[in-house]
Amino acid sequence: MISNPITGAIYFLDGLSLIKTKGIRRYVLIPLLINILIFSAGLWFAISQFDIFIEWALSELPGWLSWLEWILWPLFALTFYGVVFYGFSIIANIIAAPFNGPLAAAVERNISNPDHTSLQKAFTQEIKDSILNELVKLKHSLYLMMPLIFLSLLSFAFPLISPLVAVLWMVYTVWVLTLEYADFPMANHSITFPAIREKLASKRLLSLGFGGMVLLGTMIPFVNFLVMPVAVAGATKMYVSEFKN
Repeated sequence: MISNPITGAIYFLDGLSLIKTKGIRRYVLIPLLINILIFSAGLWFAISQFDIFIEWALSELPGWLSWLEWILWPLFALTFYGVVFYGFSIIANIIAAPFNGPLAAAVERNISNPDHTSLQKAFTQEIKDSILNELVKLKHSLYLMMPLIFLSLLSFAFPLISPLVAVLWMVYTVWVLTLEYADFPMANHSITFPAIREKLASKRLLSLGFGGMVLLGTMIPFVNFLVMPVAVAGATKMYVSEFKN
């Protein structure tokens, strides 16, 4: 299939119909409940802190750049919500990781009907593997975050680079979310994290289109409750269709 962001976005939307399929629904309940609890906390935090953050960010602008406020306000707002909900999604994914692997396996069985036992693990092994995978992903995301933190601090001295920094934060978040959810179906086949990165990078526009839809979903109140199971299901279909063979 053509590697483009629209195709990636469609895979995420496909996840919405997949989680309603018979044989998959029972794997959705626990990740869904975890997502509801974590994102409810995230939504409360975002609403309560939004005005404080925007006031602080705009107050850092020098007086001679005050005319840029109308441009920077939406960029600061998108960055704030993106970072907040990405942060809460990390927490949700760490807690729900042992349940997302079985969900991805159920979706793959539904799509391509592979041998059931080849994707089946003992739950204790699932917990161990999933926690280790989440720590590897977290280490990678923190590594990528370091230069962005530096640029963010630099933007206070050079406010004109703030729009660029905001865009880079968005691209970073989209890429990390793609890695997060694509890991579940690929890890079921013992694909290493470096290999997962390589596969996704080989179709970067497709991957970013998928991650962009995940990020958009996390930023929409109440829709974000469904994002985790939908993203796992959509990432599994993307893996089977684009990367498995």
